[in-house]
Amino acid sequence: MPTTLPPIATGPSAWTRPEMEQDQSWIFHFTPTDLGELERATADLAARGLGPLEFGQDDFSLPSLGPKLKRLLEDIEYGRGFVLLRGLDVANYGLDRLSLLYWGLGAHLGQVISQNSQGDMLGRVTDMESGKYAKGGYYEEGVRGHRTNAFLAPHSDSADVVGLLCVRPAKEGGESWIASSISVYNRIVAERPDLLPPLMEGFRYDLVGKGRTADELTQNQVPVYSWFEGLLSCRFNKQQIELGAGKLGITLTPAQIEAITLVEDMALSEDLLLPMAFEPGDIQLLNNHTTLHSRGGYVDWDMPEERRLLLRLWLNIPNGRPLAAEFADRLNTGGRGGVTKRY
Repeated sequence: MPTTLPPIATGPSAWTRPEMEQDQSWIFHFTPTDLGELERATADLAARGLGPLEFGQDDFSLPSLGPKLKRLLEDIEYGRGFVLLRGLDVANYGLDRLSLLYWGLGAHLGQVISQNSQGDMLGRVTDMESGKYAKGGYYEEGVRGHRTNAFLAPHSDSADVVGLLCVRPAKEGGESWIASSISVYNRIVAERPDLLPPLMEGFRYDLVGKGRTADELTQNQVPVYSWFEGLLSCRFNKQQIELGAGKLGITLTPAQIEAITLVEDMALSEDLLLPMAFEPGDIQLLNNHTTLHSRGGYVDWDMPEERRLLLRLWLNIPNGRPLAAEFADRLNTGGRGGVTKRY
């Protein structure tokens, strides 16, 4: 695997929190025309009796909003790496119809891929463990973090883009936090370039149930930072790296431990970590190759129908960011493949 150190990464994907707080052009506000198009397209599909997975972009007509989404996608892929869509009134939709709308919007952005071994394409991010893992430890018992109310450490998901639609926020906490993994890289270059080699050599990740078997690891060492065709990309999950080493029966070297700890710490640093408090109807779209995302722990409402709920899409982008082969095979399903369905 290449270990040549790329130069400092420049461009809009290398941002800081103060820059994003000063320039909030990353918030896209739906216009009345946009909302009308979403409503008509959703109502048409509902009248035809179609559900998510049963239609594509051509069935969800967005004559005005569609071109806007394409421009936003270009910014997500090659610009700052994220956008927040705001202005959708979820009170106007039941969950089934809201799922239709969200799937249709996703169809205009890319190819939806599976998120878990059940083959789910439209995921629900909510605490299904009744607060059991508020202090963490969920991976060790085979539980995915999005099914808990625990703090989620900075990481990237196994897709080009992750989308989250907020149906209901938590009673307290649960903020979304994002950081530029490109800015984290630049800071490591400036302060600890000696720790870049282990990050570029990579690790075998524990797939925590997302493989063809429950205990599967990535077949190859996946670099944390990959330099390919002039672009820097990131893949990171400290817990999965540590669990992978444990399953292999190996001990990470001091340099490896220090390197992955540094990535996580820098992604949580005050001047890089950008907080977002989701409002109902907000849709966050993140480039997993240039951003890291995390979440604060939260306290939920007592009534099940009031509890925090997000809808999640994993998207791969046609003709998207070029990725090295050992980096793109994140789930042992080939370049940019989704989670293998086992059940």
